[in-house]
Amino acid sequence: MRFAILIVIVTESFSALSQNGLQSRRKVIQSSKTDKNEPAKRTRSKIVNDSTKNIYGPKTTLSISEQELFEGKKKYVPLDTSIYNLHRWDFVRKFENKYQDLGNVGTAMNPLFPLVSPTIGATSGYKVYDIYWETAEPRYYNTKSPFSRVNVIWGGKGRAMTHIEFTRNINSRWNFGFNYRPLLVVKQIQSRAKNDYQVRSQYYDFYTTYESKNSRYKLLLSYRRMNHTVKENGGVELTQVDSTYRGYFDPNAKPYLNVATSAELRNTLHLFQQFQLARPAQLYHILDVTKRVNSFTDTKTSEPPGYFNYSAVDTAAVNDVNTFQTVQNEVGIKGNAAFLFYDFYYKLRTYTNEMTHLQGQAPRAVGTENYVGSRISFRFDSLSYLSGQAEYLLDGHYKIDATLRTPWLDADLRSTLAKPGFMQQAYRGGYNSWSNDFNNVFSNQLSGRIKGRWGPLFASAGLTYTALHNYIFFTTYKTYFSDQALPKQSSGNQQAVSPEVKMEVRFLKRFHLRPQVIYTTLLSNDDNALSIPTWFSNVQLSYENHLFDKALQVQIGVDAHWHSAYQALGYSPAVQQYFIQRDYINPSFCTADLFLNGRIKRGRFFIKYINLFQQMTKQGYLPTPGYPNVGNTLDFGFELILFD
Repeated sequence: MRFAILIVIVTESFSALSQNGLQSRRKVIQSSKTDKNEPAKRTRSKIVNDSTKNIYGPKTTLSISEQELFEGKKKYVPLDTSIYNLHRWDFVRKFENKYQDLGNVGTAMNPLFPLVSPTIGATSGYKVYDIYWETAEPRYYNTKSPFSRVNVIWGGKGRAMTHIEFTRNINSRWNFGFNYRPLLVVKQIQSRAKNDYQVRSQYYDFYTTYESKNSRYKLLLSYRRMNHTVKENGGVELTQVDSTYRGYFDPNAKPYLNVATSAELRNTLHLFQQFQLARPAQLYHILDVTKRVNSFTDTKTSEPPGYFNYSAVDTAAVNDVNTFQTVQNEVGIKGNAAFLFYDFYYKLRTYTNEMTHLQGQAPRAVGTENYVGSRISFRFDSLSYLSGQAEYLLDGHYKIDATLRTPWLDADLRSTLAKPGFMQQAYRGGYNSWSNDFNNVFSNQLSGRIKGRWGPLFASAGLTYTALHNYIFFTTYKTYFSDQALPKQSSGNQQAVSPEVKMEVRFLKRFHLRPQVIYTTLLSNDDNALSIPTWFSNVQLSYENHLFDKALQVQIGVDAHWHSAYQALGYSPAVQQYFIQRDYINPSFCTADLFLNGRIKRGRFFIKYINLFQQMTKQGYLPTPGYPNVGNTLDFGFELILFD
């Protein structure tokens, strides 16, 4: 937090110094008369007083994503100052409860519903911390004045997150900015002190955009880094488990692990540049240099007997490290012609994967991949478009994506044939070891939604169909209390169908009811590779209005979530993987959060009381077997935006 405050002071001082320097050099030309017929001009310094009216604000601070810029969309959008769902700051609630974690903010996350990976080439095989990286990608700005954003969240029970952002135009064609996002979360089990953190995460990035005078050349350059560290507790250790599972919520509950730590370190240097060859054609180049290090450390003598029932490395101190590095160059030609966007490209990707204890790396742990592909988009109007991408890896893997958006119909298609991850193929760590020769993984996912608005009613009904073949998953051969999770490739097929209904009803002018219900059935589930709740629902009831002559905007309401009982996936800290377990049925449970979101001028804030039902029943829930949720508590957050 001290580092965050220091950054704000430095940036604001830099901004003020820059403006004072500009103001001191401003000249104004005034007319004076030496006689009645001969007007003369003289110059003098004048201090401009900007305090009377600030002309800069959200409408003068414009931003765009790289994807939008890539597709030739020249329209930068004003700053988003909406308070809608501002209270959903933790990552599970932000993504509509469609992920499970280990009961605390910043811990390993896994989707409840199957997702198709966008990467068909070589990967490390680690993914439980992906969401913290992927949601932090910077936007690119064009500002009329320096812009600063400070977002601070103080969650109850020692959970805190901050986002500091600064950007300014050096001139009309050159912009610079940075983001800083620390995440500090105190242990929820056996916390010994105020600063006894379970999660420490430091993310920052620096970025710049440049455009030539004739606008024919454009450049985006960014550097991003995240160091995400989690002290693993292995869940709560119980000597006796009853049907109520109340022992998990005992304030003096004992964790399985005491000194184990997982970490993920990421670095990415990204460059995008394009040159206008002609009005409908640009030549472009994209460079990505990435390094990803996943590690697990522990001391064997500190853990209870039987939790780790296998020893692969004969040392008392465990230090498992996997390093995955890539260098990727993409070159192509793209452009816009009327309502059509097109892109044809070639991509060259080199990679290396190294594991500290693996004698003789897995097959093809060093290699080069050659891709060819195309993107195309038809934009019918401002609300309707059809887009698609086809990518082919020259050794036979492929990816096909298609998206349709209209005011009454949405549809998505994704089909891939992808390589298995390296750590699923071969691994040797302190507590796990295996060697496999898995086949390529085939995935198909198709979804469609019919939607419409009739006055105060909005309704959407749709369905998602997922088909998997050669699916790779983790399973355990003991109980979910054991960390012996091993990868397995299904010899059959998995097919899941998930119909969904989503609505919004406005009544009494200011009240909104937003229910969502998903029903999932497994048409086939060979090897019991999938475990998904049959019923899943979210509902929000809120009051939304402007008060006190529009000086205060508010959204006040309650968020509730419920899903049916199912065998939730267990978690293996040593290999950072969720796995299928058959010993524990996660009972159905309901959560409810009361919230108030507000905006006063250029400041936004929220107050939220989470897990209201736990306050009434004195019993919580287990998002992952053995891992209790954060108890009922009060969260508070605010955001300030500054434009000079």
